[in-house]
Amino acid sequence: FSSRRRHTRCLSDWSSDVCSSDLITFLLIIAVTFVSYYFFNSKSATSSSYIFWNNEQNKVSENNNFIKWVDFKITYEALDKTSKLDIKSHNSESTIKYNWIELLAYLACKNGGNFKNFKQNDLTKLINQLDSGSTMEDLTKNMKYYSYYYESYSAVLGGFIGNYSIEVPDENGTTHFENKYGIKAFLPIAKNYSFSHYDDFGASRSYGFKRTHLGNDLMGNIGTPIIAVESGTVEHLGWNQYGGWRVGIRSLDGKRYYYYAHLRKNHPFVNGLCEGAKINAGDVIGYLGMTGYSTKENVNNINIPHLHFGMQLIFDESQVDGNNEIWIDVYNIIEFLRKNTSSVFMNNDETKDFSRKYNFRDLDVIM
Repeated sequence: FSSRRRHTRCLSDWSSDVCSSDLITFLLIIAVTFVSYYFFNSKSATSSSYIFWNNEQNKVSENNNFIKWVDFKITYEALDKTSKLDIKSHNSESTIKYNWIELLAYLACKNGGNFKNFKQNDLTKLINQLDSGSTMEDLTKNMKYYSYYYESYSAVLGGFIGNYSIEVPDENGTTHFENKYGIKAFLPIAKNYSFSHYDDFGASRSYGFKRTHLGNDLMGNIGTPIIAVESGTVEHLGWNQYGGWRVGIRSLDGKRYYYYAHLRKNHPFVNGLCEGAKINAGDVIGYLGMTGYSTKENVNNINIPHLHFGMQLIFDESQVDGNNEIWIDVYNIIEFLRKNTSSVFMNNDETKDFSRKYNFRDLDVIM
């Protein structure tokens, strides 16, 4: 208060030379502060090459040139068609190899990112141009938002298709590993276990506070083995009053955070799972339940048994927690991952734990 009162007295006494000097100094400080603030904020506001921003940016990063928002609206049809083109080209003798993320980014530029407007003719024309010798660089050089869509979709789908080695059974009852190229991400529900779901992303939720639903609920039976969609590191394991018993796994490239919530009461996780553990895609990580909506641990307050499955995108560490988080609609991703399920069996009669039946190695990453 003393400094503020001093300036007030000087402003009210124009006849004092000392106060006039103080006034000039004070006004100069204000002017310099204003100019500096305007300069640096103008610079940061124009430094990003993307136009997609969150409404709130409470966390500051040294590098502000990263994507702030992704609205993932790729349909199952588009995921299915482009993935088949990618996989078929890599498993053939053709010298032209398609990249499904490049194809999707190109199509997004054609439909404004809304794949309800997807046209088969756009994809057919693109493939014909690539087969005729055109490059994606040539075809997209005048597409203003191609880089944005490519980086966004790479963050979502970057770990889904590639090279892997999988254990396969022999006729004599033994197994051997085969190297393959294809879908290497898994459905979060184990093979031969039923579930149902609908697109509930953005639905209203009221427990604790009013908010929107940032995931997809997969309705199933209590005890259904839950599968790691992608290889990664367990970042969170334990109780959360909203998600109950939950597991959070970060992809090895750091771009995706998978959230598996409402796991089973009393025995939510597979035996031995812990924070910091490395997980392979297709591993059993826990069991479907109905825990959550309670500050007290190990309580079933969810009405219907289900897995809450969510995917968060992280382009910068300032987006890990808080108002800058990016969660996407995963409904069509779940539909797409029905193509690849993990076989499991009970490997421990005492704990009733399950394990994957066939081992898996991701050849594109180092564990």
